[in-house]
Amino acid sequence: MFKILKKEELSDLVILFEIEAQDIAKKAKAGNFFTLRINEQGERIPLTIADFDRDRGTITTVFQKMGKTTHLLGALNAGDSIMDVIGPLGMHSHIENFGKVICVGGGVGIAPTYPIARALREAGNTVISIIGARTKNLIFWEDRMRNVSDELIIVTDDGSLGRKAVVTVPLDERLTEDKDIELAYAIGPAIMMKFVCVTTQKHNVKTIVSLNSIMVDATGMCGACRVEVGGETKFACVDGPEFEGHKVDFDLLMSRQRMYVNEEKIAFERYKEKSGVK
Repeated sequence: MFKILKKEELSDLVILFEIEAQDIAKKAKAGNFFTLRINEQGERIPLTIADFDRDRGTITTVFQKMGKTTHLLGALNAGDSIMDVIGPLGMHSHIENFGKVICVGGGVGIAPTYPIARALREAGNTVISIIGARTKNLIFWEDRMRNVSDELIIVTDDGSLGRKAVVTVPLDERLTEDKDIELAYAIGPAIMMKFVCVTTQKHNVKTIVSLNSIMVDATGMCGACRVEVGGETKFACVDGPEFEGHKVDFDLLMSRQRMYVNEEKIAFERYKEKSGVK
């Protein structure tokens, strides 16, 4: 059993958990993820390691309540325990001193962007970060991102915080102005990552994306996370979750993300009927 030491509601739907997991914390690196199972009847779901504390033996994750399992998870509180937590999984981020880099986090993708930006800055890079969401209530970790960035740009679709724009607007501006940017990272909804890659490709800037959102089983056995990268089939959970964005077939990726929509909807409706969740 893995104890939840801290729960923080970052918004109505976005929850932060700090979980006691000493063995995972010892080995975790930026870009890794883990899987959990709430109880014996529960499904396994993958979540990103958004932070880790080796001394305290804890990992931090941020997730959005969307379907049955994430709503069940969000109903837990500090002091409760999770049955299974396995990790760290996936290939960690390749970190070195590239020079000047730009990190783009959208929505819940802000969380996994944080440890990558931190690791890049610790390696000596100049880090420019852009974070965005639909509205200010969905922006979180502004202070954390500012602390690991040489410059932080905030945008919201409705202009309620920072600049009224989508992330690709300031991204395109910075890449036009600054020809020294060597690498971009992008983590967020698939559609956001697609257009970040369209933007960076125009400027010939290599871009790394994280495809956590398509994973299901997280062992490579179920095949649900198959993605096409450079014309080759890859598995996000074991070959990734990070890939060179300009080589990813995002249209295929997004079509695969819709494969289980009906099943997920049915499961969630049944859960709502039993639990009274609205």
